[in-house]
Amino acid sequence: MKRSLSVLTSFSLILASCGGGPSQSESQAPQPPTPTPTQAVFQTPTAENLTVADIQSIIAHGVGEAQAQGQPSGFIVIDRVGNVLAVFVMNGTNLTLRTPPAPNGQNSDLENLNLPAPAALAGGISKTLTAAYFSSMGAAFSSRTANDIVQETFPPSASTRGLESGPLFSVQFSQLPCSDVSARFPSRAGTHRGPLGVGADPGAFPLYKNGVVVGAVGVIGDGVYGFDTEYTDNDHSKEETIALAATTGFEPNVNIRADHISVDGTLLRYSDATPADFRSNVNAPPSFASINGSAGNLVGVPGYNDPVIVAGTAYGTEASGVRPATAAEFSVPEAWVLSDGAGNQRYPVKGGTDGANVTQPLTATEVRNLLEQAFLVQRAARAQLRYPLDNRAQNTMVVVDTNGEILGLIRGPDALVDAIDAVPQKARTTVFFSSRFAAPDLTANPTPGVAPYVQATRTFLQDPNALTGQTAFSLRAIGNISRPWFPDGELGRPPGPLSIPIERFNIFSTGLQSRLIADDILTHVNFILGNNADVPRICSRSPIVPALGRNRINNGITLFAGGVPIYRGNQLVGAIAASGDGDDQSDMIAFLGLYNASQLPGATINEAPVAIRSDQIVVPGVGPNGTRLRYVLCPFNPFVGTNDQNVCQGK
Repeated sequence: MKRSLSVLTSFSLILASCGGGPSQSESQAPQPPTPTPTQAVFQTPTAENLTVADIQSIIAHGVGEAQAQGQPSGFIVIDRVGNVLAVFVMNGTNLTLRTPPAPNGQNSDLENLNLPAPAALAGGISKTLTAAYFSSMGAAFSSRTANDIVQETFPPSASTRGLESGPLFSVQFSQLPCSDVSARFPSRAGTHRGPLGVGADPGAFPLYKNGVVVGAVGVIGDGVYGFDTEYTDNDHSKEETIALAATTGFEPNVNIRADHISVDGTLLRYSDATPADFRSNVNAPPSFASINGSAGNLVGVPGYNDPVIVAGTAYGTEASGVRPATAAEFSVPEAWVLSDGAGNQRYPVKGGTDGANVTQPLTATEVRNLLEQAFLVQRAARAQLRYPLDNRAQNTMVVVDTNGEILGLIRGPDALVDAIDAVPQKARTTVFFSSRFAAPDLTANPTPGVAPYVQATRTFLQDPNALTGQTAFSLRAIGNISRPWFPDGELGRPPGPLSIPIERFNIFSTGLQSRLIADDILTHVNFILGNNADVPRICSRSPIVPALGRNRINNGITLFAGGVPIYRGNQLVGAIAASGDGDDQSDMIAFLGLYNASQLPGATINEAPVAIRSDQIVVPGVGPNGTRLRYVLCPFNPFVGTNDQNVCQGK
């Protein structure tokens, strides 16, 4: 059963590149779009939330264990959409924050930070929302789980060097504090930002009620905001032990924990700590009244919460900002959308804003068709990260135009919350690098170290015109040239042109991705420390699109698969992206969603012409014949109830 889920990473159970290279010369007759079904097929959460009494119990259990461990600690409790419900800090807690240095000491972006108190609360919020954002009814992921799937090797270990990168490589730079997609306190509706993005520091776990994710709890106190580079050992982390004790009564079903899910035959990790490590009696914790004001106090974090406990929002309700779509919003059954808390859809379907750049922008009808066709693909697709088996995939799907404007968003009922910010990142990254704006925008960016990535890419590809719109880059291809080894995982090789050498690489410094937004994160943390104003809702210093008041990559870029550009004939008009249930599956949902929409009567949008797809690029100097970039990789036999294989072939 575990082996059947081992299809998340880029090269597991994959079809050869679906882009039409020499091995793709065989074509298939166009397939009609899938008819709209009516039967409910998705895992759908009921409305559950954390009450004030629940939160008091969680904190009390944690404080009792922290006292028994002799480790004064801070506790962060959030709901599923990232509202900070309570922050409780024990007397004597170490609230400084330190990040690990680069391997060779040549620190570039966010490595080797040494920040004063209470900066640790920023790290605590980030790793806590990670546990909530990456969990679902079908899979419970902790911040340690996230640690294992974001690094340059999967699983991370000295003994696994030479394997490819983690399936969510680079996702740590989603949920950025400058994101225009994330909500900000005091707003309660919608998914919220992380001060440091997404966290890989162990010590945060999801919280469940009646099988539904209702939030997460995280613990800080050792002064380190880091990551674990060795999969095979046990860290004996007190933060993790204390956080696990805090989940008492709100644990996930053991069958959906990450340590019951495998990727490429490797079990993910949920926790190094177990109940055997507890030193307190978790069945008899102290009362919250007995510890509040004596063992510690509730505190507020600027930009995130007040020093009180508030109940969580129930995911799926209007108040949470994530809810079922109305029939007027989308016609496909079981579609969900984002809302502003007052009944208004945050990203209603609309036409493109880029009439100054393209001859015929995407129309609202085309955007709706793209999203609904992608949604129908996922309704038929087998989930890769959900128990029990044969559950359907649940993703978030977004369409953007060449300005990076979000033209519409649709998602499954229990899709990962992280994807609400990460999928616009995917779509924007895809269209940006495929457009004529990439080179001039990066060159004009005043942040030191950004502009040289343009020439590095041109030198690497031996193309003096690279990044000027002549190539249709899929997100997978952009990821190919963003790893600290090229090809991915091959020891001794130099990095891709959008990365940095492995000697300087860690998850806090990934190359162009982190260089673009490191200053934004530091500005925001200094806001929390009271040193300056908060960051605006604009990530990076890239040129502003005047009509929109933001830039084309306004919530940062990401480097794992699941986005493809949209063309009208030979002209780029936008991108579609998907995420939430595996890299290859994300590729398939975006790619086939576009393909099926292109087959509708009267459609004039299409996949990128084969001749300009990124899998036509052969990088010289790697092996006797060079190495070809990828376009998309789709799973074999991906649909429930059919034996269809090679579903992306020839399209």
